[in-house]
Amino acid sequence: MSEEQARSGSLAHRVPELGALELLLAVARLGSLGAAARELGITQPAASSRLRSMERQLGVALVDRSPRGSRLTDAGALVTDWARQVVAAAEVFDAGAQALRATRDSRLRVAASMTIAEYLLPGWLLALRAGRPDTAVSLLAGNSAKVAELLLAGEADLGFVEGLTVPSGLDSAVIAHDRLTVVTAPAHPWARRSRPLTTAELAATPLILRERGSGTRQVLDAALGAPARPLIELSSTTAVKAAVISGAGPAVLSELAVGEELTTRRLIGIPVEGVALRRDLRAVWPTGHRPTGPARELLSLTRS
Repeated sequence: MSEEQARSGSLAHRVPELGALELLLAVARLGSLGAAARELGITQPAASSRLRSMERQLGVALVDRSPRGSRLTDAGALVTDWARQVVAAAEVFDAGAQALRATRDSRLRVAASMTIAEYLLPGWLLALRAGRPDTAVSLLAGNSAKVAELLLAGEADLGFVEGLTVPSGLDSAVIAHDRLTVVTAPAHPWARRSRPLTTAELAATPLILRERGSGTRQVLDAALGAPARPLIELSSTTAVKAAVISGAGPAVLSELAVGEELTTRRLIGIPVEGVALRRDLRAVWPTGHRPTGPARELLSLTRS
């Protein structure tokens, strides 16, 4: 770039970079280019090159160098006064940016669908706390539709959903996989079956279901090819499990949610043929706003 172009171009081409101005201030304070280089953690040849480049950019000599040290020229003294103001403004800018980062990093708002909130997030948040003990975390639990609503309203920094599709306006990443399983109480007739249920039988049977908008309900409806028949609709996985254990009827729930009950045989898993009850678990965030700070670290933890 020619001198004329540099002078007529953007401010970035006409004003020395911050590192060069800091070097000039150090030379003025210490009276030695070598001492200034050591203070800034650069080599003396690098400091000399930076100073010469600044002099060419400004078109004036700034420092007289001699065996006895480095002395500012008259122009150099004037430029140093201006440089001091620029560096002071940069320090104010840096302090403000640090304050913004501290505010961002001091809290994390997570929205998660019920199964993830109950069975996966506690472990992830415990790992996050080990690395960020000063970050305050708030968890908002709801169905997948509610998670999307919170993210799009700016009321959550990162979300987790269980449905088949990504809600409009959100980007996502698959973090895990899950399967749904049909469960009944031990006394239910299905618990004594010798052959798997058929898809038609499952579709024809009234079930204890999560509310509409839940990821579990979406996956089940898609697998059946039609809306499942509700016997009771409840708003949490814990409530659905309690109703099944009490003998109210069968349900379809995440394997994550019923592992302990299946092991202790408080619930019985019923095989089903001809239907895929697998789903992806996803992290979600507003489109174009990739997670940063604690949200980015939590996202990384879910993948490990």
